[in-house]
Amino acid sequence: MSGAVLSLWQREIVRFLRDRSRLTGSLLQPVIFWLLFTGALRSSFKPSGMDYGQYFFVGTLAMIALFTAIFSTITVIEDRKEGFLQGVLVSPVPRSAIALGKILGGATLGMGLAVVFLLLAPFAGVSLDIGRVALGLGVLALLSIAVTGLGFTFAWLLDSSAGYHGIMMVLFMPMLLLSGAFFPMHDAHWLMSWIRHVNPMTYGVGALRHALQGEVDGIPSFPVCLLGTTLFAAAMFALGTFVVSRRRARDAV
Repeated sequence: MSGAVLSLWQREIVRFLRDRSRLTGSLLQPVIFWLLFTGALRSSFKPSGMDYGQYFFVGTLAMIALFTAIFSTITVIEDRKEGFLQGVLVSPVPRSAIALGKILGGATLGMGLAVVFLLLAPFAGVSLDIGRVALGLGVLALLSIAVTGLGFTFAWLLDSSAGYHGIMMVLFMPMLLLSGAFFPMHDAHWLMSWIRHVNPMTYGVGALRHALQGEVDGIPSFPVCLLGTTLFAAAMFALGTFVVSRRRARDAV
């Protein structure tokens, strides 16, 4: 099983590194988002008493994990169309290994891109020490596994790449916007403020903000955020494993 997981994980990494356009876009996209939002909103308001560039820096890290999950798990649909997935399914490889390999591959890509962006922290005015970086990377790992597991689940259930993108943007973008990644949510409309409490991304972004920036007003405590993120990751991995374990007629097509 470990050999199959490693092979699938390695395939995701190699595929990403060989796709230069995808690699370039994935590296430039978060930087451009951060520059545009920071430049437009720097003097508009100071969320939680900090510069907007500092506030949105953590949100950008969460956005990297989420967008990488979308673009990495779409390979499930491509693998099905190319016949690779059918070959894996008829092999003696446990189906749980398929889920683990694909999810870990996507999560590793998200982590790698987030680490690259994290190197820009001094330019954003975010001061980091070894302890905060280590804690932040741990939270990022959990968040990356969670959103990749969710993306993998939808990719496994869908046949159309266009349909997958549509559903992911409708689902993931509201999750990100209502998590406090872009703007503080504690003073939002009561309905939006209520939704944020049931939004699992809220706890991932909150845990990441606690880890890298310390206590911030308007978000749950670090233990609550960390617990919520851990449960989110465990639930999404379990869901991904469940849908893979279900035998369906089209899997053999």
